[in-house]
Amino acid sequence: MKYLLSCLAGVIALNVLAGFFYFRLDLTEDKRYSLSEATENLLGQLDDEVYVRVYLDGELNPGFRHLQESVRETLEEFKTRSGGHFDYRFIDPSEGDTKRKEALYESLAGKGLIPTNVVEGGDDNRSQKLIWPGAVMTYGKKEAAIQLLKGNISKSALENLNLSAENVEYTLASALRELTQKEKKKIGLLTTLSKGLDAVRMSDLIVALQRNYEIFQVNLQTSPNLDGLDAILVVKPDQPLAEDDQIKIDQFIIHGGKGLFFVDGATTDSVAREGLFAKPTDLKFNDLFFRYGLRTNAVVVKDLLSAQIPLNVGMMGDRPNIQLMPWRFYPLLNTFGKSPITRNLDAVYGRYIGSLDTVSSPGIRKTPLILTSPYTQLLHAPAVIPYNEASQKPDPARYQGGQKVVAYLLEGTFTSLFKNRLLPDDPRAKGLAVQDKPSKIVVVADGNMPLNEFDSRRQVPLPLGFDRFSPDRHVYANKDFILNVVDYLLDDNGVITARNKEFRLRPLDKVKISENKAFWQVLNLAGPLVLVGLLAAVWFGWRRKQYAA
Repeated sequence: MKYLLSCLAGVIALNVLAGFFYFRLDLTEDKRYSLSEATENLLGQLDDEVYVRVYLDGELNPGFRHLQESVRETLEEFKTRSGGHFDYRFIDPSEGDTKRKEALYESLAGKGLIPTNVVEGGDDNRSQKLIWPGAVMTYGKKEAAIQLLKGNISKSALENLNLSAENVEYTLASALRELTQKEKKKIGLLTTLSKGLDAVRMSDLIVALQRNYEIFQVNLQTSPNLDGLDAILVVKPDQPLAEDDQIKIDQFIIHGGKGLFFVDGATTDSVAREGLFAKPTDLKFNDLFFRYGLRTNAVVVKDLLSAQIPLNVGMMGDRPNIQLMPWRFYPLLNTFGKSPITRNLDAVYGRYIGSLDTVSSPGIRKTPLILTSPYTQLLHAPAVIPYNEASQKPDPARYQGGQKVVAYLLEGTFTSLFKNRLLPDDPRAKGLAVQDKPSKIVVVADGNMPLNEFDSRRQVPLPLGFDRFSPDRHVYANKDFILNVVDYLLDDNGVITARNKEFRLRPLDKVKISENKAFWQVLNLAGPLVLVGLLAAVWFGWRRKQYAA
């Protein structure tokens, strides 16, 4: 009796202490119930109410239920860590009459959410259901639409749902950061270096960046320096850098400014109806990159893993025969380095890409971000690219160039290109820093990656990464990659580290299940009964022995 009273008193004391001291333990191997420090900091700084409406409810298949539970668990953790400023609700958009559903669907689509049509069953009992794997977050008078379903064209539906579950914290935290930030970082777009670039070709990216950052067009030639900016963005430059402009960019990086460069090692121009001409570029960016630890190569990479474009393969009567043909100069880049920037990223659409190599640069950490497939061939500029190459069957034996790195992240304290280069009596040497603050830059050997296409018939820009010729009109992850890069470079809170979360799929061995099906069925049915019987026998024997006369 004393033992029972002691246990009861201990349980009561533990409950009383739990009322004063809050703690949670995450004992899962993949830490799926733990939030990153950056996310906890965001939640701890809330000064207004956050409400999330999740449109992922109702009858769902197991894959979407897994995503739903991941969203629910993450939102519950957000609510717990928010100090009472966070709440959420799950909504089934398919409930109600047809008029209500149509109005809701139209509203969700207007906010930018994309539905998914799920087809299940065989030929005799096939069913379809429209699912809206998205949410809307409100903070005060501001609102953000959140697309919860992400994916990669090379992965199965189950794998993509798992990738989406891994990204839930980052997706929600990014939306929360967007709504709560009080001051936006400043990005300078060095437009005067790209005089041949039509501004509408960057419209989709600029609109996306303006959600979290202030964008300024900067005339590098007339600006005395780049002070006041947090990062610079250089897209497909076609003007060589004067030495004064090199100094401005160099000193910006040396003093801790961040840089994102999309440069071509070789440019392509149409020379006739028969093809293109690739010629090397010398825009003086390579001088900077070489000092920082990189070299851009004057090549165009051909990759067997590529997109298709319409080409005239001959005449059909009196009309040209236009067919979709693989264009190996448009690689689909689906191999990534280990970085939160590229984790769980869909393939990136490349066009006439080059390659990057590293050179010695003490103290600089170099991380490859995007790589080609192993089946590549290098075309060294200058060279002609004939259109009829698309109609020729490639010889795999000639595509053994191996993986080529297309994008690199460089981090560390950089050394100035102009160390020991300027004479003491040169006015530009006054105040020149050789080394100062740690910085980060990303260099991508594809000037076309940030550029969207333009629909001349409708006079509207197309989404960045949109492949109008793919069977499913796929939108590749060009924009996601660039936004992740900018977040990594400029987000001091480190919300992007939440992308490192990994949920491991542990599928059952279907072969062993089939071979031992009867055994497992018997074990699952009889096992619990046998266990209960054994426990009852032990309990009965103990009581009989305890109270025997």
